[in-house]
Amino acid sequence: MHTFEYAITNLFAWAETPRLNRSTIILLATILIGLGVTYLIGVLIRRQPDSTMNPAMVQAFNSRVRAWWLMFVILTAAFLLGNTATVILFFLISFWALREFITLTPTRMGDHRTLFWIFFLFAPLQYILIAWGNDFYGLYSIVIPVYVYLFIPARIALAGDYKRFLERAAKIQAGILICVYALSYAPALLYLNYQTTAKEPWLGSSAGVLLYLILIVQIGDAMQYVWSRYLGKRPIAPAINSSRTWEGFFGGTLTTTLVGAVLFFVTPFNPWESAFLAMITAVMGFAGGMTMSAIKRDRGVKDYGTLVEGHAGILDRIDSLCFAAPVFFHLTRFWFTDAVAI
Repeated sequence: MHTFEYAITNLFAWAETPRLNRSTIILLATILIGLGVTYLIGVLIRRQPDSTMNPAMVQAFNSRVRAWWLMFVILTAAFLLGNTATVILFFLISFWALREFITLTPTRMGDHRTLFWIFFLFAPLQYILIAWGNDFYGLYSIVIPVYVYLFIPARIALAGDYKRFLERAAKIQAGILICVYALSYAPALLYLNYQTTAKEPWLGSSAGVLLYLILIVQIGDAMQYVWSRYLGKRPIAPAINSSRTWEGFFGGTLTTTLVGAVLFFVTPFNPWESAFLAMITAVMGFAGGMTMSAIKRDRGVKDYGTLVEGHAGILDRIDSLCFAAPVFFHLTRFWFTDAVAI
C-alpha cells in the first residue's frame, strides 16, 4: 500500500509544473476517463441494429467523439509544451477562424491589401503581445479595437473602391474583433499570477483556469442543447436558431452554474465565485452562438466551413468561447483579488 501511495505521489510530482498542478492534472485525467467512456458508448451504439438507432445520429455522435479526442490531445500537448505553445495554438485557431469568417462574403480587389495587413501583421501582433505577458495588457487591449479599427476603413479608402464601403469595412472589423481579439483573451489567462492560500497551494494554476474556461463553455453549449432538445418548447429566435429555446437557456445555464461550483478546485476562486463565473460564461457563450448563427443566416450558409470531421468549421465550434473569453478574463483580472498581473 505504501509502495502504491509512493508511486502516485511521485507521478504527481513528475507531472506537476507551474502551469499543471495537481488539481489540473486530476481534471485532465477525469476528462480523459469521460472521453474513454463516451468512446465505449459510441462503439456499443454503433453495433446496434439500424432499426433501433438512427444511423445518421450514430455517425454524428461518433464523429464528434473523435473530434473531441483530437482537441483534447492537441490542447493537452500545448499545455505540456508551455505557455508559448498554447499561444501559438490559439493563434492558428484564430487565423483559420478569421479565414472562415472572411470567406463568407466575396471580397473586392480593394480589400486584398487590407486583408494582407490583417492576416499577416495585426493578427500575429496581437498574440505576440499576449505572449510577452500581462505587462503588455495596456497594448493588446487597445491595438485592435482602436488602431486597427481605424486602419481598416482608411486602408480600404486608399484603394479607391467605394462600392459597399461600409459593409466591407464592417465585415473585416467584425472578423478580427471576434476571431482574433476576443479569442486571444483565452491564452491571456496563462499570464495572470494566481495567488493561493498557504492551506491550499494546489489551487489555481494558469493552465487550470484556461482549461476551466474551455470546459465550462463546452458544458454550457451541451447542456443548453440537451435541455432544449428534451424540454424545449419556446424558441428564443426561431428565424436565427430554432433549436435554442428559453427552457434550454435557463436549464443549461443553471446546470453549468452548478458544474462550475463543483469545479472550483481547479481555480483560485471559492465555490460561489466559481459558480458566478460559470453562469456568466454560459450566458456569454449563448450570446456568441446566437450572434454567429445570425451571421450565418444572413449569408445563407449552414456552417462556416469544414476542417474537423463532425464539427463543421472551426468558427462553429469556438463561437461561444470567443464571446466568453474576454468577459471571463476581465472579471478574473479586475474583480477577483486572487488574480493579479505578473
